[in-house]
Amino acid sequence: MFDALSDRLERIAGRLRSRGRLSDADLDEALREIRTALLEADVELGVVRRFIDAVRQQCSGEALSKSLTPGQQVIKAVHEQLVAILGGETLHLTYAPRPPTVVLLAGLQGSGKTTTAAKLARWWKQQGRNPLLVGADLQRPAAVDQLRVLGAQAGVTVFSEATDPVAVALAGLEESRRLGKDVCIIDTAGRLAIDAELMDEVRRISAATEPHYTFLVIDSMTGQDAVATATAFHETLELDGVILTKLDGDARGGAALSVKEVVGRPIAFASTGEKLGDFDLFHPDRMADRILGMGDVLSLIEQAEREMDSEVVTRSVEGILKGRFTLDDFLAQLQQVKKMGSFGGIMKLLPGMSKELRQAADQVDDREISRVEAIVRSMTAKERTDPAIIDGSRRVRIARGSGTSTQDVNQLLKQFKEMQKMMRGLGKGVMPEGMPNLGPMGKLGGMLGGRKALAGLGAGDLSDQGDLAKMLAAAGNGGAAGFDPAALGRPTAPPAPRAGGGKNKKKKGGRVTPPKHR
Repeated sequence: MFDALSDRLERIAGRLRSRGRLSDADLDEALREIRTALLEADVELGVVRRFIDAVRQQCSGEALSKSLTPGQQVIKAVHEQLVAILGGETLHLTYAPRPPTVVLLAGLQGSGKTTTAAKLARWWKQQGRNPLLVGADLQRPAAVDQLRVLGAQAGVTVFSEATDPVAVALAGLEESRRLGKDVCIIDTAGRLAIDAELMDEVRRISAATEPHYTFLVIDSMTGQDAVATATAFHETLELDGVILTKLDGDARGGAALSVKEVVGRPIAFASTGEKLGDFDLFHPDRMADRILGMGDVLSLIEQAEREMDSEVVTRSVEGILKGRFTLDDFLAQLQQVKKMGSFGGIMKLLPGMSKELRQAADQVDDREISRVEAIVRSMTAKERTDPAIIDGSRRVRIARGSGTSTQDVNQLLKQFKEMQKMMRGLGKGVMPEGMPNLGPMGKLGGMLGGRKALAGLGAGDLSDQGDLAKMLAAAGNGGAAGFDPAALGRPTAPPAPRAGGGKNKKKKGGRVTPPKHR
């Protein structure tokens, strides 16, 4: 969503890096381009003006840091202001002393409100809470049925009845108390546009249930309309926060950069995909890092902590530390990393991603991973333990069994051999100096090059992250993350001729033997 803004800011910083100092003309030029970039991102005009004024004040005067280059000075100021307009800090949730904690969701139709209710319930369940979903949207056909299906997927109980929205909300609150639920999430009806009937219904539900949190669900792809919607709802309901959906879309992102400044309420949660797990608290500082191309290592580690199987990870780490790495270990790592989502999405969380690499991340086809799994699963247990025994006839058999070609099998074995060398080095405590040419996935490995590397990328001290952080560190130095699935099927380059070798060498007597054509 913020790719265009990131590219503009990257170009601005690149031009300023060569300047010895930051003159007023340089600052005016940079701020003019930043202003244009924000307006093109559909940020509200008043927000843009305040943003530019704050950056100008920070980049001029005696407070300017003498130790930074001009590019760093501007980017530092832009980063701080981005964090400020995105909310400053992550929303800290508290719970009612007498359960349940009531959460009311409001929003227009099509914003993803019902799906967000299920995502929110799943998120709270992961936090150790016991939520109940209440379907009070009796306006849209099959809205309650949709909520029941999503609730079943999330493992959360859903309550609703065919009465009226206010009665359903009150009955759902009583049901929460009866079942001992500590969080009650009420999904209300939406409309295609704001009208008096919608506002009156939501106001009556809010007055009857007295929610502890009232969240407005906003489609981040609607631009300035999202800000107008938030303002209207806030005047009626006194919002506690905003939930942004579809942050993985290709819209310009103006809603995310405007809503906090205009409405005065923070962005509480963000949805970044269609799956129920693509949902988390909104971290303004991490989003600012992503916009400026600094990546988001902490979110990557937290995602790994949630999705990866700790037992499998522990076994993999123990094997790597002993210098043992087989194709079974490789397959186990590959499956664990797959749980974290698409490889392209993981790559975008890494710091230092250039424009070309961000575009390459969009081109990564996760279906190629299935081909890799098919090749490994077509091997016998002995072959996975000792790939050196895989000769020509075995490669043909593996290719036929996996529905691939012998070239694909050769490519996999070649890359695995490089990974195995690095894993053995890790087991001896030797950190490899650089990644071999393993393609786009090698970028992931290089960035996750161990605990010290992660800390240097802004993740802080990872000593308390446990085996999953170690798994990322190990996998990053050549595990499943270091494999390039896109390389399968590509023709491999012929080997370079050996010095003094070949069939065209000159024999005694001066005659040259011509090459044989088959």
